[in-house]
Amino acid sequence: MYSQYAMALPTPATLQVDDLSVVFSRDGRRQRVLNGLSFSLAQGEIGCLLGASGCGKSTALRVIAGFVRPERGAVAIGGRSMLGANLWVPPEARGTGVVFQDYALFPHLDIESNIGFGLKGRTASERAARVTEMLRLVGLDGMNQRFPHELSGGQQQRVALARALAPAPALLLLDEPFSSLDPELRERLALELREILKAAAITTLLVTHDQYEAFAMADSVGVMADGRIAQWDTPYRLYHQPVSREVADFVGHGAFLPGRVREADGNAQIEIELGTLPILARTDQAIASAMAAPTGEVTVLLRPDDVVHDDASPVQAQVVRKAFRGAQFLYTLKLPSGATLLALVPSHHDHPVGEQIGIRFAADHIVTFESRNDTP
Repeated sequence: MYSQYAMALPTPATLQVDDLSVVFSRDGRRQRVLNGLSFSLAQGEIGCLLGASGCGKSTALRVIAGFVRPERGAVAIGGRSMLGANLWVPPEARGTGVVFQDYALFPHLDIESNIGFGLKGRTASERAARVTEMLRLVGLDGMNQRFPHELSGGQQQRVALARALAPAPALLLLDEPFSSLDPELRERLALELREILKAAAITTLLVTHDQYEAFAMADSVGVMADGRIAQWDTPYRLYHQPVSREVADFVGHGAFLPGRVREADGNAQIEIELGTLPILARTDQAIASAMAAPTGEVTVLLRPDDVVHDDASPVQAQVVRKAFRGAQFLYTLKLPSGATLLALVPSHHDHPVGEQIGIRFAADHIVTFESRNDTP
C-alpha cells in the first residue's frame, strides 16, 4: 500500500549506543536511571526498548535525541558521533525525528501547517508538495485543511508521524506512541505504522511498556531492567528463548514449575508434575541450566500454548480462573501440588471455575532455568 512512496525518503542511518549512564538528583538523592546501556540498529531496522515504567527507556530515547546529557557514553547516528568524550551535538543537528506520547500537535494550526512546521527554508510550493507526499504516505490524503480536534486519536498519531518524517530524518524516535489510544486500536495501528516505516525504509527506535506493541512493530527488542538491557533479541526468541527468569516473567504469560533432570540411555529428560519431558534439542541454555544445579533440579518455563487441554490425559488440573478472549479462553489451572499454570484453550471448551480438566504438555523445546527456592 505504501511502497510506491518509499523513494521519497533518505537512506536510513545506523544507530550505535555505547555505555550510556545517566544519574538524576531527586530530593537530594542520586538515582541512577541508565547503567551502561548499549545496543545497535542496522540501517532500516525497527528496534524497541521494552520495559516497565521507570526502567529508563524514555530517558535513553531522550539521550539519543539530545534532550538529556548523560554522565558518560557515546551515540553515533549513521557513523557520525553525536555524543562522546568532550562531544555534544545539539538536538537540531542530529537529523532525528521525534514523536512524543501526546503527539504535541499544534491545536490552532490545520494539518497542513502542522506537518509543514519543520520545513522552514523551503518555498511554498516545495512545502505543499512535501505535505501532500507525507499525507499520502500515512493514508490521510485530502485532510490538509482539518484541525487536530477533528481527527481521531489514530489519525492524530499519523499526523504526528508525518510531521516527524517531513524533514527527512535519518533516524526516527517514537516515545510510547500509542499510550493515549484505546487498547483495541494499538496493535492494529502498530502493524500499520510498521508498514509505513518499512515502506519509508527509515531506521526507527520505539520505546514502550506494552509487549504486544513491541512485537507488532519491532525487528529487534531490548528488554530493559535496572537501567540496562537484559536481553536484545527478536520477538520470537524473547518469547521462546528468554535468557533469564526476569525476561521470561516480563515477556508473555507463563508459569514456572520445578523439575529434575534425569539421564536415561544417554538421553536427557526432565521430570515435572505433568510428566517426563524429553529434551528434543540440547540447547546451550537447557544444558547450562541443568548442569548448574548439582541435584539436577531445574525450573521449567511453561507458556500457555505449551499446555494442551486433553480429556484423555490422566493429569488433571482445576480451573481457578478464566478470561474470555474471543477465540480462546486463558485458563489459570491448579495442579494437585498446588502449583498454578496457564493454558490457552479454544473457547468452545467452556469449563466453569472449579471443574477438573485433563491437560498435557506439548512444545517443540523446553526452556529451563536454575532452580530457586521460590518456585512453587
